[in-house]
Amino acid sequence: MKNATYSSFWRMHFYAALFITPLLITLTLSGIGYLFYTNVENHLYEDYFFGDSGKTEKLTIDEGVQQAEAAFAGYTTTKIIELEEPYNTRLTMTNAEGVQRYLFLDQNNQIVGHQDPTYTFANALRSLHSSLFLGGTVVNYLVELAACWAIFLLLSGLYMTFKGKVLKKAKQANKRQKNRRWHALIGTIITIPMIVIIFTGLPWSAFMGNIILNASQEHPSFGTPLLQQQPPTSDVSEIPWATRKEEAPSSSKHAHHGMGITTISRNPNQVNVASLEQQIEANGITKPYSIIYPTSDDGVFTVAKSSNTGVTGLDVSPYDEATMYFDQYSGEFISQVNYDDYGILAKWFTWGIPLHEGHLFGWPNKLLNLLVCVAFLGVIFWGFRTWLLRKKKGLLSAPPQLSPKISIPFIIIIILLGVIMPLFGLSLIAVVLIEIVLKIIKRNKPEMN
Repeated sequence: MKNATYSSFWRMHFYAALFITPLLITLTLSGIGYLFYTNVENHLYEDYFFGDSGKTEKLTIDEGVQQAEAAFAGYTTTKIIELEEPYNTRLTMTNAEGVQRYLFLDQNNQIVGHQDPTYTFANALRSLHSSLFLGGTVVNYLVELAACWAIFLLLSGLYMTFKGKVLKKAKQANKRQKNRRWHALIGTIITIPMIVIIFTGLPWSAFMGNIILNASQEHPSFGTPLLQQQPPTSDVSEIPWATRKEEAPSSSKHAHHGMGITTISRNPNQVNVASLEQQIEANGITKPYSIIYPTSDDGVFTVAKSSNTGVTGLDVSPYDEATMYFDQYSGEFISQVNYDDYGILAKWFTWGIPLHEGHLFGWPNKLLNLLVCVAFLGVIFWGFRTWLLRKKKGLLSAPPQLSPKISIPFIIIIILLGVIMPLFGLSLIAVVLIEIVLKIIKRNKPEMN
């Protein structure tokens, strides 16, 4: 029975590695690049982030926004990002088609420059890491599937390492045995940290991430607080009667954690941003934070401090993460959601995502993630070398087909992984069907005399 378990893990480990290695290399390299995106962007976009327009006239933030919107016809400001000095203020502007543009204002709220968000270093790497630049549900699922199978590779490799006594040093080891030992040794060392890195990235995935998000929203005490899901509304009585809609508008969900919005509400009764900033300061809210415009006539201004925005200079400590709501007509503070209000699932997101991105505890976090990722690339290299040294010319040299005997430990582990990672579980069904088809073909194949 032990041999059946080992053979099952070996065969699935081999084919999984063979098919997803290109994806794993892409995800690992793009992940390494993303670890240092803030450092790269600080140098790459130094003129935008820290530059001066050269104009001495001091404008209010509202005049700066008006000037920006006049310069880019068809675009409306949907978000203002206020950063600590020496960073400039950043506007997110959106047109009717949902196309965005970043625009930077200096200390006088004069225009410094603008960017196309699609081609910024951080966004380009994020697009490569999450969807291979292609986008679409199928590609997102494929990337998530690679991450799930990577966890299986690590766990099955750990099992085979100790079951096969691979780490035991042979007296006269050949090249294949040496490569296999390095493959197993480094893989064993990084198994736990690599699984942590992968799992903390899954909340952003398409399939499992959606399941986690729904669970978080359906159970506020366990996940996301209800106030954060359903923001309060502004007092519409301050809108002139003649301009009110016949039906009371409903609040739209606010954008958070770097997500953009494409529609906003503007009317002459809305408080100006300069007054809102005074209210923000009066409530003890310090930079960095983002101000998100209301999306309806009864919507609210949302002020967000987040630990995982993906915006250079904007991230804060998980303990400081907060979402605050201000009436769009009076500018008065309405309510606030803090880290302490989160359920355990939301707290996991708040800690896990910056840990995954490498900025939870500064440079040590970056270096630790870098070391683990480089080691993982080494594991892939030694695994590939081991196969090449074992491979016979003209043959795939795959491990034997799964044993017809039922291996209880193997089945239990596979089922557990399938439950924890649903997309992985669905892919296992395809693997079983392929194995059945291969056995049928082999059985019906005429023997050569």
